Amino acid sequence: MALEFTDNNFEEKVLNSGQVTVVDFWAQWCGPCRAIAPIIEELADEYAGTALVGKVDVDANQELAMQYSIRSIPTILILKDGAVVEKHVGAITKPALQSKIDKHLA
Repeated sequence: MALEFTDNNFEEKVLNSGQVTVVDFWAQWCGPCRAIAPIIEELADEYAGTALVGKVDVDANQELAMQYSIRSIPTILILKDGAVVEKHVGAITKPALQSKIDKHLA
């Protein structure tokens, strides 16, 4: 199951995790966000122990959305060592997202 990242826990769970982290910025009212939600959940299970996979609700966590200049959703960020190493805006297929994640795990 995908983790829930918030304004309050982002630093601890993401920036200080020491792991590659996939963050899906989404909102309940966003159709494309709902379309990729099952992919995010599957990846959370598949990458358990290898990478963190979680979601940030932009409506409830506006500070994070501003901090990372999220202007369109879904936006998926991949962070490594606390820095953004990959950004994708819009819906994405599971194989394409896996490819983006895998290249940062090596």
